[in-house]
Amino acid sequence: MRRNLTQYLTTTFALADDQVREGLERFLNHEEQGIFRGPYLRIRTPFRKVPGGWRSPLEFMPDGPAPYVHQAKAFERLSTLGKAAEPTLITTGTGSGKTESFLYPVLDHCRRERKQGKAGVKAILLYPMNALATDQAKRLSDYLSQAGLGDVTAGLYIGDTPDTEYPRVETRRATIRRERPDILITNYKMLDLLLQRADDLPLWKDADLAYIVVDEFHTYDGAQGTDVAMLLRRLAAATGHSRPGKPL
Repeated sequence: MRRNLTQYLTTTFALADDQVREGLERFLNHEEQGIFRGPYLRIRTPFRKVPGGWRSPLEFMPDGPAPYVHQAKAFERLSTLGKAAEPTLITTGTGSGKTESFLYPVLDHCRRERKQGKAGVKAILLYPMNALATDQAKRLSDYLSQAGLGDVTAGLYIGDTPDTEYPRVETRRATIRRERPDILITNYKMLDLLLQRADDLPLWKDADLAYIVVDEFHTYDGAQGTDVAMLLRRLAAATGHSRPGKPL
């Protein structure tokens, strides 16, 4: 295997000088500085669970195992029970339940607001790609099918109407505009259009945004990051959440 990999690399560079080519081979196969090192053992320690006696700051949580410590901290910051949600950045390893860290507080908030008879969009889940948005729609539909969330609504608004239908997530654009779901799943390009087109203006009636979730946050870098930052400022202005003289 080492011989084949070395041959592949030296062929890729196609060095005509025999001495230079042999020097490259020696470099690649050097015992300390070459490319063949290890083997290495990677040990991934388990995520910490909340201690016994932990009490949730949420009035409602979907059925599931006890949360991790980082999830519990996110619940405390994002809960709107008696306070406003706090800006929160969640960055942990794969399989650590980042989605649940923000989704549970969102569901809890929407459930409480619905009981008080408040309509309008309350949370926006923003994704960089349609594939991620549709995956979240499936997960959210499963959660909304649980007892206690019957009044909470959600809509998936992306470039094309998905072929897949979700029992508890609306995908028809006209219905989404008319019914103004509590939770709106979309991407940043479509959100840009939703703030411009006259046909989409009814969607923002009575909107009271408690959450704007920017998932896969690390993908918004450079010029794209600036575009999304300005988009969120426009969203704040359109929904009455802008603060004159202060950054979003």
